Amino acid sequence: MARPYSEKFLLNLYKADPKRIGVQLARVCVAANLPTSYVADAFKVSRMSIHSWFRGQYVRDKNYTKIENFIGIVNKGLTDGELPAFNNAAAKDFVSSKVIDKI
Repeated sequence: MARPYSEKFLLNLYKADPKRIGVQLARVCVAANLPTSYVADAFKVSRMSIHSWFRGQYVRDKNYTKIENFIGIVNKGLTDGELPAFNNAAAKDFVSSKVIDKI
């Protein structure tokens, strides 16, 4: 079962540089209630990579465009009312059906 985002993480997230693509990714994942493990599956990277990106660390060029696409898909899901995910099953279903083959 995926763990929720900690309060400490959330406080630090909103202090982080919003220009960083990883921070943008983190904010949209928090808004959509998407656990890092499912996001990591979508990008085919480790959860630790996702956490590093969320904290504003370097993102390789090959992942930059994927992240932009992911953010667009998730923002559309938020606008259309498909997100935020109300439970882990809904989050996993959204990522596997709407995201994985489209980023």
